[in-house]
Amino acid sequence: MIPHLFRTEYRKIISVLCKRFGFGEVATAEDIASDTFLAAAEVWPIHGIPPNPVAWLYNVAKNKAKNHLQRHHLFDHKISPGIKAMYGDASMEIDLSEQNINDSQLQMMFAICHPAISREAQVGLALRILCGFGIEEIADAFLTNKETINKRLLRAKDKIREEKIDIEFPGIAAIDERLETVLTTIYLLFSEGYYSVSSNDTLRKDVCLEAMRLCYMLIENESTNKPQVNALLSLMCFHASRFDARVNKRGELVLYEEQDTSLWNTELIGKGAYFLKCASGGNEISKYHLEASIAYWHTQKADTKEKWENILQLYNRLLQMEYSPVAALNRTYALSKANGKEEAIRQAEKLNLSDDHFYFTLLGELYRDIDNEKAKEHFCTAYSLAKTQTDKQVIQKKIDTLQ
Repeated sequence: MIPHLFRTEYRKIISVLCKRFGFGEVATAEDIASDTFLAAAEVWPIHGIPPNPVAWLYNVAKNKAKNHLQRHHLFDHKISPGIKAMYGDASMEIDLSEQNINDSQLQMMFAICHPAISREAQVGLALRILCGFGIEEIADAFLTNKETINKRLLRAKDKIREEKIDIEFPGIAAIDERLETVLTTIYLLFSEGYYSVSSNDTLRKDVCLEAMRLCYMLIENESTNKPQVNALLSLMCFHASRFDARVNKRGELVLYEEQDTSLWNTELIGKGAYFLKCASGGNEISKYHLEASIAYWHTQKADTKEKWENILQLYNRLLQMEYSPVAALNRTYALSKANGKEEAIRQAEKLNLSDDHFYFTLLGELYRDIDNEKAKEHFCTAYSLAKTQTDKQVIQKKIDTLQ
Protein backbone atom coordinates (compact mmCIF):
# COMPACT_ATOMS: atom_id res chain seq x y z
CA MET A 1 0.00 0.00 0.00
CA ILE A 2 2.61 2.59 1.09
CA PRO A 3 5.05 1.94 -1.83
CA HIS A 4 2.18 2.37 -4.31
CA LEU A 5 0.99 5.58 -2.64
CA PHE A 6 4.55 6.87 -2.55
CA ARG A 7 4.78 6.42 -6.32
CA THR A 8 1.46 8.21 -6.97
CA GLU A 9 1.24 10.84 -4.22
CA TYR A 10 4.84 11.84 -3.42
CA ARG A 11 5.16 13.81 -6.65
CA LYS A 12 1.87 15.62 -6.02
CA ILE A 13 2.87 16.72 -2.53
CA ILE A 14 6.33 17.79 -3.75
CA SER A 15 4.87 19.84 -6.63
CA VAL A 16 2.37 21.69 -4.44
CA LEU A 17 4.92 22.40 -1.69
CA CYS A 18 7.54 23.61 -4.19
CA LYS A 19 4.97 25.89 -5.75
CA ARG A 20 4.20 27.31 -2.29
CA PHE A 21 7.76 27.54 -0.92
CA GLY A 22 9.50 28.25 -4.22
CA PHE A 23 11.54 25.87 -6.37
CA GLY A 24 14.70 26.85 -4.49
CA GLU A 25 13.28 25.10 -1.42
CA VAL A 26 12.81 21.75 -3.19
CA ALA A 27 14.94 20.00 -0.54
CA THR A 28 12.54 21.23 2.16
CA ALA A 29 9.57 19.97 0.14
CA GLU A 30 11.27 16.58 -0.26
CA ASP A 31 11.91 16.38 3.49
CA ILE A 32 8.29 17.15 4.34
CA ALA A 33 6.98 14.64 1.78
CA SER A 34 9.40 11.95 2.99
CA ASP A 35 8.49 12.62 6.64
CA THR A 36 4.81 12.25 5.70
CA PHE A 37 5.35 8.75 4.32
CA LEU A 38 7.61 7.88 7.25
CA ALA A 39 4.74 8.80 9.57
CA ALA A 40 2.42 6.51 7.60
CA ALA A 41 4.93 3.67 7.87
CA GLU A 42 5.08 4.15 11.65
CA VAL A 43 1.38 4.74 12.38
CA TRP A 44 -0.52 2.49 9.96
CA PRO A 45 0.92 -0.85 11.11
CA ILE A 46 -0.21 -0.01 14.68
CA HIS A 47 -3.56 1.72 14.13
CA GLY A 48 -4.48 0.25 10.76
CA ILE A 49 -4.78 1.81 7.32
CA PRO A 50 -7.14 4.82 7.48
CA PRO A 51 -10.41 4.76 5.48
CA ASN A 52 -9.02 7.37 3.08
CA PRO A 53 -5.23 6.90 2.96
CA VAL A 54 -4.65 9.69 0.43
CA ALA A 55 -6.59 12.22 2.51
CA TRP A 56 -4.59 11.12 5.59
CA LEU A 57 -1.30 11.73 3.75
CA TYR A 58 -2.44 15.14 2.51
CA ASN A 59 -3.56 16.18 5.98
CA VAL A 60 -0.24 15.14 7.55
CA ALA A 61 1.70 16.89 4.75
CA LYS A 62 -0.34 20.07 5.29
CA ASN A 63 0.33 20.04 9.02
CA LYS A 64 4.04 19.43 8.57
CA ALA A 65 4.21 22.22 5.99
CA LYS A 66 2.40 24.64 8.30
CA ASN A 67 4.73 23.72 11.16
CA HIS A 68 7.68 24.39 8.90
CA LEU A 69 6.29 27.79 7.89
CA GLN A 70 5.74 28.77 11.51
CA ARG A 71 9.17 27.88 12.83
CA HIS A 72 11.47 28.22 9.88
CA HIS A 73 13.84 31.16 10.16
CA LEU A 74 13.83 31.80 6.41
CA PHE A 75 10.07 32.10 6.41
CA ASP A 76 9.97 34.41 9.42
CA HIS A 77 12.56 36.85 8.15
CA LYS A 78 12.43 36.71 4.35
CA ILE A 79 9.27 35.10 3.05
CA SER A 80 6.67 36.20 5.59
CA PRO A 81 6.74 39.94 4.78
CA GLY A 82 6.18 39.21 1.12
CA ILE A 83 3.41 36.75 1.88
CA LYS A 84 1.67 39.23 4.16
CA ALA A 85 1.86 41.86 1.46
CA MET A 86 0.38 39.48 -1.10
CA TYR A 87 -2.13 37.55 0.98
CA GLY A 88 -2.53 39.49 4.21
CA ASP A 89 -2.23 36.22 6.16
CA ALA A 90 1.00 34.50 7.06
CA SER A 91 -0.74 31.20 7.95
CA MET A 92 -0.96 30.28 4.27
CA GLU A 93 -3.29 27.34 3.72
CA ILE A 94 -1.60 24.55 1.76
CA ASP A 95 -3.84 23.87 -1.23
CA LEU A 96 -3.89 20.15 -2.06
CA SER A 97 -7.02 20.31 -4.18
CA GLU A 98 -7.05 18.23 -7.36
CA GLN A 99 -6.91 21.33 -9.57
CA ASN A 100 -3.93 22.83 -7.74
CA ILE A 101 -2.14 19.47 -7.73
CA ASN A 102 -2.52 19.16 -11.51
CA ASP A 103 -1.50 22.77 -12.11
CA SER A 104 1.49 22.45 -9.80
CA GLN A 105 2.74 19.28 -11.52
CA LEU A 106 2.49 20.89 -14.95
CA GLN A 107 4.26 24.02 -13.76
CA MET A 108 6.90 21.87 -12.06
CA MET A 109 7.44 20.10 -15.38
CA PHE A 110 8.27 23.40 -17.08
CA ALA A 111 10.49 24.44 -14.16
CA ILE A 112 12.50 21.21 -14.28
CA CYS A 113 12.94 21.66 -18.04
CA HIS A 114 14.35 25.17 -17.66
CA PRO A 115 17.19 25.66 -20.18
CA ALA A 116 19.62 26.48 -17.34
CA ILE A 117 19.43 22.84 -16.14
CA SER A 118 21.38 20.21 -18.08
CA ARG A 119 19.44 17.53 -20.01
CA GLU A 120 20.89 14.75 -17.85
CA ALA A 121 19.82 16.55 -14.68
CA GLN A 122 16.38 17.28 -16.13
CA VAL A 123 15.72 13.57 -16.57
CA GLY A 124 17.06 12.83 -13.09
CA LEU A 125 14.87 15.53 -11.51
CA ALA A 126 11.86 14.32 -13.49
CA LEU A 127 12.37 10.78 -12.19
CA ARG A 128 12.82 12.01 -8.61
CA ILE A 129 10.29 14.83 -8.31
CA LEU A 130 7.65 14.15 -10.97
CA CYS A 131 7.72 10.35 -10.90
CA GLY A 132 8.54 9.60 -7.28
CA PHE A 133 11.51 7.31 -7.96
CA GLY A 134 14.01 6.70 -5.18
CA ILE A 135 17.69 7.53 -5.52
CA GLU A 136 18.60 3.82 -5.81
CA GLU A 137 16.02 3.35 -8.58
CA ILE A 138 17.36 6.34 -10.50
CA ALA A 139 20.91 5.03 -10.10
CA ASP A 140 19.69 1.68 -11.44
CA ALA A 141 18.08 3.35 -14.45
CA PHE A 142 21.29 5.28 -15.25
CA LEU A 143 23.55 2.31 -14.47
CA THR A 144 25.47 4.31 -11.87
CA ASN A 145 25.67 4.61 -8.09
CA LYS A 146 23.66 6.59 -5.54
CA GLU A 147 26.53 9.01 -4.86
CA THR A 148 26.69 10.05 -8.51
CA ILE A 149 22.93 10.62 -8.68
CA ASN A 150 22.90 12.56 -5.41
CA LYS A 151 25.70 14.85 -6.65
CA ARG A 152 23.93 15.34 -9.99
CA LEU A 153 20.64 16.28 -8.32
CA LEU A 154 22.41 18.51 -5.81
CA ARG A 155 24.11 20.45 -8.61
CA ALA A 156 20.76 20.82 -10.36
CA LYS A 157 19.12 22.13 -7.19
CA ASP A 158 21.96 24.60 -6.69
CA LYS A 159 21.39 25.80 -10.24
CA ILE A 160 17.69 26.23 -9.50
CA ARG A 161 18.52 28.50 -6.56
CA GLU A 162 21.15 30.44 -8.51
CA GLU A 163 18.80 31.09 -11.43
CA LYS A 164 15.82 31.70 -9.11
CA ILE A 165 13.64 29.49 -11.30
CA ASP A 166 9.93 29.92 -10.59
CA ILE A 167 7.28 27.21 -10.77
CA GLU A 168 4.98 28.72 -13.34
CA PHE A 169 3.87 28.43 -16.94
CA PRO A 170 5.97 30.46 -19.36
CA GLY A 171 4.21 33.27 -21.18
CA ILE A 172 2.05 32.46 -24.20
CA ALA A 173 4.77 33.63 -26.58
CA ALA A 174 7.38 31.36 -24.96
CA ILE A 175 5.28 28.28 -24.29
CA ASP A 176 6.00 26.55 -27.62
CA GLU A 177 9.75 27.06 -27.22
CA ARG A 178 9.76 25.73 -23.66
CA LEU A 179 7.31 22.97 -24.59
CA GLU A 180 9.87 21.54 -27.01
CA THR A 181 12.31 21.11 -24.12
CA VAL A 182 9.60 19.50 -21.99
CA LEU A 183 8.78 17.03 -24.78
CA THR A 184 12.46 16.23 -25.25
CA THR A 185 12.81 15.47 -21.54
CA ILE A 186 9.69 13.28 -21.57
CA TYR A 187 10.97 11.35 -24.58
CA LEU A 188 14.40 10.93 -22.97
CA LEU A 189 12.61 9.66 -19.88
CA PHE A 190 10.64 7.16 -21.97
CA SER A 191 13.78 6.06 -23.79
CA GLU A 192 15.57 5.54 -20.47
CA GLY A 193 12.95 2.90 -19.70
CA TYR A 194 12.39 1.45 -23.16
CA TYR A 195 16.05 1.05 -24.05
CA SER A 196 17.27 0.55 -20.49
CA VAL A 197 19.86 -2.13 -19.92
CA SER A 198 18.77 -2.51 -16.31
CA SER A 199 17.67 -6.01 -15.32
CA ASN A 200 14.80 -4.50 -13.36
CA ASP A 201 11.88 -5.09 -15.75
CA THR A 202 9.34 -3.45 -13.44
CA LEU A 203 11.42 -0.30 -13.23
CA ARG A 204 11.77 -0.17 -17.00
CA LYS A 205 8.01 -0.38 -17.51
CA ASP A 206 7.35 2.11 -14.72
CA VAL A 207 9.68 4.68 -16.27
CA CYS A 208 7.88 4.35 -19.62
CA LEU A 209 4.45 4.62 -18.02
CA GLU A 210 5.51 7.70 -16.03
CA ALA A 211 6.72 9.40 -19.22
CA MET A 212 3.38 8.62 -20.87
CA ARG A 213 1.51 9.96 -17.83
CA LEU A 214 3.41 13.26 -17.95
CA CYS A 215 2.68 13.59 -21.66
CA TYR A 216 -1.01 12.92 -21.08
CA MET A 217 -1.07 15.68 -18.46
CA LEU A 218 0.06 18.09 -21.17
CA ILE A 219 -2.75 16.89 -23.42
CA GLU A 220 -5.32 17.45 -20.64
CA ASN A 221 -4.21 21.08 -20.32
CA GLU A 222 -5.70 23.37 -22.97
CA SER A 223 -2.61 25.58 -23.36
CA THR A 224 -0.29 22.59 -23.95
CA ASN A 225 -2.61 20.29 -25.90
CA LYS A 226 -0.65 20.74 -29.13
CA PRO A 227 -0.33 18.44 -32.17
CA GLN A 228 3.29 17.59 -31.35
CA VAL A 229 2.29 16.54 -27.81
CA ASN A 230 -0.33 14.15 -29.20
CA ALA A 231 2.24 12.85 -31.68
CA LEU A 232 4.71 12.10 -28.89
CA LEU A 233 2.10 10.23 -26.85
CA SER A 234 1.13 8.30 -29.99
CA LEU A 235 4.78 7.37 -30.54
CA MET A 236 5.14 6.14 -26.97
CA CYS A 237 1.92 4.13 -27.16
CA PHE A 238 3.13 2.34 -30.30
CA HIS A 239 6.53 1.59 -28.75
CA ALA A 240 5.01 0.45 -25.46
CA SER A 241 2.61 -1.86 -27.30
CA ARG A 242 5.57 -4.13 -28.16
CA PHE A 243 7.18 -3.95 -24.72
CA ASP A 244 6.33 -7.51 -23.61
CA ALA A 245 7.57 -8.98 -26.89
CA ARG A 246 11.00 -7.31 -26.71
CA VAL A 247 12.33 -9.48 -23.87
CA ASN A 248 11.99 -13.26 -23.50
CA LYS A 249 11.45 -15.20 -20.27
CA ARG A 250 15.20 -15.36 -19.67
CA GLY A 251 15.44 -11.56 -19.83
CA GLU A 252 17.16 -11.58 -23.22
CA LEU A 253 16.41 -8.95 -25.83
CA VAL A 254 14.27 -10.18 -28.74
CA LEU A 255 14.90 -8.39 -32.04
CA TYR A 256 11.96 -6.97 -33.98
CA GLU A 257 11.82 -9.63 -36.70
CA GLU A 258 11.86 -12.40 -34.08
CA GLN A 259 9.14 -11.01 -31.81
CA ASP A 260 5.97 -12.95 -31.00
CA THR A 261 3.35 -10.61 -32.45
CA SER A 262 0.63 -12.19 -30.30
CA LEU A 263 2.29 -10.42 -27.35
CA TRP A 264 1.78 -6.99 -28.92
CA ASN A 265 -0.76 -4.95 -26.97
CA THR A 266 -3.62 -4.15 -29.35
CA GLU A 267 -5.22 -1.70 -26.90
CA LEU A 268 -2.08 0.45 -26.85
CA ILE A 269 -1.83 0.21 -30.65
CA GLY A 270 -5.40 1.53 -30.84
CA LYS A 271 -4.57 4.39 -28.46
CA GLY A 272 -1.50 5.20 -30.53
CA ALA A 273 -3.64 5.46 -33.64
CA TYR A 274 -6.14 7.69 -31.79
CA PHE A 275 -3.49 10.16 -30.60
CA LEU A 276 -1.82 10.15 -34.02
CA LYS A 277 -5.17 11.21 -35.50
CA CYS A 278 -5.44 13.94 -32.82
CA ALA A 279 -1.96 15.11 -33.88
CA SER A 280 -3.10 15.73 -37.46
CA GLY A 281 -4.39 19.24 -36.70
CA GLY A 282 -2.23 22.30 -37.30
CA ASN A 283 0.05 23.29 -40.16
CA GLU A 284 3.38 21.86 -39.02
CA ILE A 285 4.77 18.34 -38.88
CA SER A 286 7.17 17.68 -36.04
CA LYS A 287 9.76 14.94 -35.71
CA TYR A 288 7.33 13.23 -33.34
CA HIS A 289 4.75 13.00 -36.14
CA LEU A 290 7.26 11.23 -38.34
CA GLU A 291 8.57 8.96 -35.60
CA ALA A 292 5.02 8.07 -34.55
CA SER A 293 4.16 7.18 -38.16
CA ILE A 294 7.28 4.98 -38.35
CA ALA A 295 6.28 3.31 -35.07
CA TYR A 296 2.75 2.79 -36.43
CA TRP A 297 4.07 0.84 -39.42
CA HIS A 298 6.14 -1.29 -37.06
CA THR A 299 2.90 -2.38 -35.37
CA GLN A 300 1.63 -3.76 -38.68
CA LYS A 301 2.34 -7.48 -38.56
CA ALA A 302 2.51 -8.18 -42.31
CA ASP A 303 6.11 -8.08 -43.61
CA THR A 304 5.29 -6.42 -46.95
CA LYS A 305 7.33 -4.30 -49.35
CA GLU A 306 4.72 -1.52 -48.99
CA LYS A 307 5.30 -1.44 -45.22
CA TRP A 308 9.07 -1.03 -45.53
CA GLU A 309 8.85 1.47 -48.38
CA ASN A 310 6.59 3.64 -46.23
CA ILE A 311 9.00 3.36 -43.30
CA LEU A 312 11.94 4.21 -45.59
CA GLN A 313 10.25 7.35 -46.93
CA LEU A 314 9.37 8.47 -43.40
CA TYR A 315 13.00 8.05 -42.33
CA ASN A 316 14.09 10.10 -45.35
CA ARG A 317 11.86 12.96 -44.22
CA LEU A 318 12.95 12.60 -40.59
CA LEU A 319 16.64 12.81 -41.50
CA GLN A 320 16.01 15.89 -43.63
CA MET A 321 14.27 17.51 -40.67
CA GLU A 322 16.78 16.48 -37.99
CA TYR A 323 19.74 14.22 -38.65
CA SER A 324 20.74 11.66 -36.03
CA PRO A 325 23.03 8.60 -36.30
CA VAL A 326 20.34 6.41 -34.71
CA ALA A 327 17.74 7.43 -37.29
CA ALA A 328 20.28 6.95 -40.10
CA LEU A 329 21.06 3.46 -38.83
CA ASN A 330 17.38 2.55 -38.54
CA ARG A 331 16.80 3.90 -42.06
CA THR A 332 19.50 1.54 -43.34
CA TYR A 333 17.66 -1.44 -41.90
CA ALA A 334 14.43 -0.27 -43.57
CA LEU A 335 16.37 0.20 -46.82
CA SER A 336 17.56 -3.42 -46.68
CA LYS A 337 13.97 -4.62 -46.27
CA ALA A 338 12.66 -2.40 -49.07
CA ASN A 339 15.48 -2.46 -51.66
CA GLY A 340 17.73 -5.36 -50.66
CA LYS A 341 20.92 -5.92 -48.69
CA GLU A 342 23.44 -4.81 -51.33
CA GLU A 343 22.14 -1.25 -51.49
CA ALA A 344 21.83 -1.14 -47.71
CA ILE A 345 25.46 -2.26 -47.28
CA ARG A 346 26.68 0.58 -49.49
CA GLN A 347 24.67 3.12 -47.50
CA ALA A 348 25.62 1.62 -44.13
CA GLU A 349 29.35 1.71 -44.78
CA LYS A 350 29.13 5.42 -45.54
CA LEU A 351 27.87 6.02 -42.00
CA ASN A 352 31.09 4.71 -40.43
CA LEU A 353 29.77 4.69 -36.86
CA SER A 354 32.96 3.09 -35.56
CA ASP A 355 32.10 3.21 -31.84
CA ASP A 356 28.50 1.95 -32.09
CA HIS A 357 27.87 -1.76 -31.51
CA PHE A 358 24.42 -1.49 -33.12
CA TYR A 359 26.13 -0.33 -36.32
CA PHE A 360 28.37 -3.38 -36.50
CA THR A 361 25.49 -5.66 -35.54
CA LEU A 362 23.52 -4.32 -38.49
CA LEU A 363 26.50 -4.74 -40.82
CA GLY A 364 26.80 -8.33 -39.63
CA GLU A 365 23.16 -8.95 -40.48
CA LEU A 366 23.50 -7.31 -43.88
CA TYR A 367 26.55 -9.42 -44.79
CA ARG A 368 24.96 -12.64 -43.57
CA ASP A 369 24.61 -15.11 -46.48
CA ILE A 370 26.50 -12.67 -48.73
CA ASP A 371 29.90 -12.91 -47.03
CA ASN A 372 29.68 -14.84 -43.76
CA GLU A 373 33.33 -14.16 -42.89
CA LYS A 374 32.70 -10.42 -43.03
CA ALA A 375 29.46 -10.93 -41.14
CA LYS A 376 31.32 -12.73 -38.34
CA GLU A 377 34.00 -10.05 -38.27
CA HIS A 378 31.38 -7.33 -37.79
CA PHE A 379 29.55 -9.32 -35.12
CA CYS A 380 32.82 -9.80 -33.21
CA THR A 381 33.49 -6.06 -33.36
CA ALA A 382 29.96 -5.41 -32.12
CA TYR A 383 30.51 -7.86 -29.25
CA SER A 384 33.69 -6.06 -28.19
CA LEU A 385 31.89 -2.69 -28.20
CA ALA A 386 28.71 -3.84 -26.43
CA LYS A 387 28.49 -2.49 -22.87
CA THR A 388 25.85 -4.80 -21.39
CA GLN A 389 25.58 -8.54 -20.89
CA THR A 390 22.16 -8.54 -22.58
CA ASP A 391 23.58 -7.07 -25.79
CA LYS A 392 26.55 -9.43 -25.69
CA GLN A 393 24.21 -12.42 -25.39
CA VAL A 394 22.24 -11.35 -28.46
CA ILE A 395 25.41 -10.81 -30.52
CA GLN A 396 26.97 -14.09 -29.36
CA LYS A 397 23.92 -15.97 -30.62
CA LYS A 398 24.41 -14.36 -34.02
CA ILE A 399 28.06 -15.39 -34.05
CA ASP A 400 27.10 -18.95 -33.08
CA THR A 401 24.69 -19.22 -36.02
CA LEU A 402 27.57 -18.50 -38.41
CA GLN A 403 29.85 -21.22 -37.02
